Amino acid sequence: MSTPLLPQSADGSDEKAWLKILAKYRTPHTGRSTFELLITAVPFVVFWMLAWLAVHYGFWWGLILIVPAAAFLLRLFMIQHDCGHGSFFARRRFDDWTGRVLGVLTLTPYDYWRKAHAAHHASAGNLDERGVGDITTLTVGEYNARSRWGRIRYRLYRHPLVMFGIGPAWLFLFQQRLPVGMMRDGVLPWMSTMATNVAVAAIAALMIWAIGLGSFLLTHLPIVLLAAAVGIWLFYVQHQFEETHWSKEPEWRFPKAALHGASHYDLPLILRWLTGNIGIHHVHHLSSRIPYYRLPEVLRDHPELGDIGRITLWQSLRCVKLVLWDDRSRRLVSFREAARITGAA
Repeated sequence: MSTPLLPQSADGSDEKAWLKILAKYRTPHTGRSTFELLITAVPFVVFWMLAWLAVHYGFWWGLILIVPAAAFLLRLFMIQHDCGHGSFFARRRFDDWTGRVLGVLTLTPYDYWRKAHAAHHASAGNLDERGVGDITTLTVGEYNARSRWGRIRYRLYRHPLVMFGIGPAWLFLFQQRLPVGMMRDGVLPWMSTMATNVAVAAIAALMIWAIGLGSFLLTHLPIVLLAAAVGIWLFYVQHQFEETHWSKEPEWRFPKAALHGASHYDLPLILRWLTGNIGIHHVHHLSSRIPYYRLPEVLRDHPELGDIGRITLWQSLRCVKLVLWDDRSRRLVSFREAARITGAA
């Protein structure tokens, strides 16, 4: 039986009530988790090998297999993501070591990423705590206060070719090779990053020795870059939608920011499966210990949650132009709309 959505209150008590309701979904099933790992890792290896064989024997049409290989690599990242939240096996040692191994495949140092992502969850939607593990977003006032060069830099950063092309390549191939910004977080992020780098280099060297540099790059690099681009797109659209929620202290409250500051990206069934149900992002932010395979169960039992922050695949394409937060209308706006707002002020 579904629980009716409580009327919104000024103190956010409705969102707090959902925290209690969702607690029962936080228990993973070890057998299901193991099965999810296998049905993701095995197809990834199979599609990777088939794509390499296509390259090796000159069947260039076979490079289309890079697409499903990238999709399953993305799904492995979603499992790594759940491990970072301690929700995949719900046993910290199993989750951590599964995440570290997967981090070698996804080029994402697990302990470094886990700390940055935890900061994102703790501060999402807080205008006073931007800049860690999220997409840089300026307010209209902050953008107008920048120098001409500062505004140009921000426009370049938010351009789709940079955000979803150059940006993912830079992040996964280069930026994540050093735990920049975590000098004060102890030795673990550094150890994780360096160990991941060494493991990536060793596996790459072994693969290059076995199949040759050209074959390795023509197979693996497009898979990684495609998976990275889609991953960044998902992360982007889950928070960069028009009716998202941002606020400053002391107004900011975690439950409200989690439920209303993240979208319900209502994808077709096959895309929902391949992306590990990460589109049910508002529920995930409200209760990050729920395993990804139980998120649909939440919407099934509580369909009223499905309408909160819901955007379709088609609607999500329009989110690319939303680049600035307007404090007065309390929504994301485009550069053009921000210019009209400034001119009318």
